[in-house]
Amino acid sequence: MSTSTTTTPPQVFAAGDYVLYRDPKLFWRGEPDHTKVCWVYDVLKFASGVRYTLHPVNGGTISNAQGDYMRLLPPADTMRDIDTAPLNSLGSDAEGMTAAAIAWLTQRASTANRRPELPPQRA
Repeated sequence: MSTSTTTTPPQVFAAGDYVLYRDPKLFWRGEPDHTKVCWVYDVLKFASGVRYTLHPVNGGTISNAQGDYMRLLPPADTMRDIDTAPLNSLGSDAEGMTAAAIAWLTQRASTANRRPELPPQRA
């Protein structure tokens, strides 16, 4: 009889990567705030493996984090709301869009409507 298990191959993260980190101690004790979005500040390589210094986006430092408890947050996923935002929606159609998509569309509208060949009008 054969049993199969699925394992995730170890991944090495780079300084500057954004990751989702789950604190195993807090998670297994059932405590809140066990999962945080962080950016990798430092990569520490030891003979026994790789450890990371993380900075949660809401402040603080997490030292000695294990890569097994981290998942990469790809830029494509982060920017998908902007990439898929309808280019003609800033009125009532903006309901349900993320703040990032609305900000991008607002900036696009303000620069698209500007005519750089004309100097600004004076009052």
